[in-house]
Amino acid sequence: MLYSDLTPAAKRATFRARLRSGDLLQLPGAFNPLSARLIERKGFDGVYVSGAVVAADLGLPDVGLTTLSEVAGRAGQVARMTDLPTLVDADTGFGEAMNVARTVQTMEDAGVAGLHVEDQVNPKRCGHLDGKQVVDEPTALQRIRAAVTARRDENLLIMARTDIRAGAGLEAAIERARALVDAGADAVFPEAMRDLDEFAAMASALDVPVLANMTEFGKSELFTATRLHDAGVAMVIYPVSLLRLAMGAAEGGLDALRAEGSLDSAVGRMQTRADLYDLLDYPAYSTFDAGVYDFSLEDHHHRAD
Repeated sequence: MLYSDLTPAAKRATFRARLRSGDLLQLPGAFNPLSARLIERKGFDGVYVSGAVVAADLGLPDVGLTTLSEVAGRAGQVARMTDLPTLVDADTGFGEAMNVARTVQTMEDAGVAGLHVEDQVNPKRCGHLDGKQVVDEPTALQRIRAAVTARRDENLLIMARTDIRAGAGLEAAIERARALVDAGADAVFPEAMRDLDEFAAMASALDVPVLANMTEFGKSELFTATRLHDAGVAMVIYPVSLLRLAMGAAEGGLDALRAEGSLDSAVGRMQTRADLYDLLDYPAYSTFDAGVYDFSLEDHHHRAD
């Protein structure tokens, strides 16, 4: 009922332990807190909060328009509704070193288990768009050092994302990833790898977990979890997938309503009321109500004798 019974610290410790297990952790992107509940129910390892999804949910493109408050607010809403660890996209840290430090502490207070900070120039662009620019290496390293210095819970995962592959090639990406790890990054997110061999090369070059971004319509093929694990990848995110599925279904339903005058033909594709109530745990709220309000005042009269 209400929020997760697990503390953020417990979720972070569990996330760290799972990353040491050698398993591939799958983190679908939640587009709202309810979808995070569904991700947990379906047995996934964690929840991802995508900057692109937060922006799209506000009707904005993913070009650095969202603020720290907006992203941390949504990340906190998602994180508190699930026992799973939540990994959040912190873009460029919403500024430079001091901003990055504030971002880390704000996200930590929001209850997330980890966040990634990237090396793009402000304002950033979607990682699978062309025309990205990255900052020089000293600036990228400064961001990660600021992030690591700012955290108060040592189990908060600080992940470094690098977008340098698109412009400078794989070797440059590996070189930068190594430097980011030396600066204190706990994990690396190499954006827009071309194929499994590139993931394997990155994973073998580093002694920290590597994340794969399996976003549809992007630069990478949609590799299976098994193939990614065999390539040495430790985590995989599906950042915008649930939003795309939901919006695609919503569009189909609206088309049906427009064409047919009712949604009768679409009811079979809807989540039922019973399934929604079950996901929301209505019975627990009813039990709580009964325990709190089902009492009598008859035995509690006080007489002023």
